[in-house]
Amino acid sequence: MARRSVLFSPGDQPGLMRKAPATGADVVVFDLEDAVASDAKATARETVADVLEDIDPDCEVCVRVNPTGIAAEDLSVVLSKTLPDSVMLPKVDGADDVETLTGLLAKYGADLPVLALVESAAGVLHAESIAAADATDAVLFGAEDLAAEVGATRTAEGTELLYARQRVVTAAGAAGIDAIDTLWTDFEDTEGLRADTERGIEMGYDGKMVIHPSQVTVVNEAFTPAPERVEWAERVLDARDRAASEDRGVFEVDGEMIDAPLVTQAERILERSVAADEN
Repeated sequence: MARRSVLFSPGDQPGLMRKAPATGADVVVFDLEDAVASDAKATARETVADVLEDIDPDCEVCVRVNPTGIAAEDLSVVLSKTLPDSVMLPKVDGADDVETLTGLLAKYGADLPVLALVESAAGVLHAESIAAADATDAVLFGAEDLAAEVGATRTAEGTELLYARQRVVTAAGAAGIDAIDTLWTDFEDTEGLRADTERGIEMGYDGKMVIHPSQVTVVNEAFTPAPERVEWAERVLDARDRAASEDRGVFEVDGEMIDAPLVTQAERILERSVAADEN
């Protein structure tokens, strides 16, 4: 299934969590970290466990636990009833963090994919090993925490964090896993969200984190290939098959010479289209 939109829902608000799967988001994340105050985390754990047991969603349901130092407390409660589809680990500085979480999950017999949130300078520098960890199924780029750590001034264009944003998506590509782009924090700025999503798509991201249901449709539409792109991809792959039967490596489609990189692009477009239809 696609992970075009990854929507966060506070773990201490059961009403919002129960509504989240109906927003159309491909992934909903019940958040036990930033969205929950320290003195409310114990109650939030119980609340998330109860909601997981009650709902039967069509989307992927993920739980964002706290960093590895206290993740065990989250898992002991959250995994006691019904397992989520995946677990998100924040503030991942290296592959060791993923391995530590995997060990904790194993204690509860939970073999779950890990969505690793890279949002620190150390995490960016170790993005390749984080993405390559056996349990990592996606890496997510967290720009806000990273900017605060390195002292960057956030801008709409995001050039201050361009290197980090590209490094994370490149690490995901090398590992063959999903790359999820950073948030657009102003949920009322639809045009800004659309433009930032398009920038992420141009870099190679597979999806984007969102913080409000109103952002879901914009992001889903941006990550769903337009019909004309799907038609182009189908023509390319049809032409590829004909060329292969004639032992030709390079061929023409719509007046454009097509070689291996463009064939790969066409395959990716069709994969995204099929995944979007399945969601």
